Amino acid sequence: MRMSNSTTRRRGLLALAISALACLFLFTPTASAHGTIVDPASRAYHCWQAWGSDHMNPAMQQQDPMCWQAFQANADTMWNWMSALRDGLGGNFQGATPDGQLCSNGLARNNSLNNPGQWKTTNISNNFTMHLYDQASHGADFFRVYVSKNGFDPTTQRLGWGNLDFITQTGRFAPANDITFNVQTSGYTGRHIVFTIWQASHLDQTYMWCSDVNFG
Repeated sequence: MRMSNSTTRRRGLLALAISALACLFLFTPTASAHGTIVDPASRAYHCWQAWGSDHMNPAMQQQDPMCWQAFQANADTMWNWMSALRDGLGGNFQGATPDGQLCSNGLARNNSLNNPGQWKTTNISNNFTMHLYDQASHGADFFRVYVSKNGFDPTTQRLGWGNLDFITQTGRFAPANDITFNVQTSGYTGRHIVFTIWQASHLDQTYMWCSDVNFG
């Protein structure tokens, strides 16, 4: 039985629609919602937590100037505080991340996080607990934790690898929304940066963050 021209057109349009939907699902990127260090808060997370619901408030420029400049540069840095990842570094963290770009994890869209200045700090002791919140529960191959050297000034200097003291590398962690681990240090006082590398377990995905702290 021959189909009418209108039936043929309808079937053609239906096939085209199905094909378009298939392409949409095929090429949709994988979800990039993962996590960050929430305590002591990473720079982007602090700005989102403090100002995300009030980011148009002009008072931010005076009260929290580093968050203000970050929002002015690219508000998406804060909205996507959980997505500062890079794929396929193969453990070559230092070689793949130039000095001065550590706090942004080498991501140009997050470059405002590298800028020195009066970032808000979290008060910690020499023995403190770190808390990762991971929306996607990917677990960790390991975390590496560094502290900026005595004499380094985060208010005037961008962070480089030579400015860091290596503190510890953890073991593996099973998938979970919340991962906490203890860090023991000694000899630090005042303002520092805690620099953390999270190697996620599900793929070769690397996250790097700066948390501004005050050792009391």
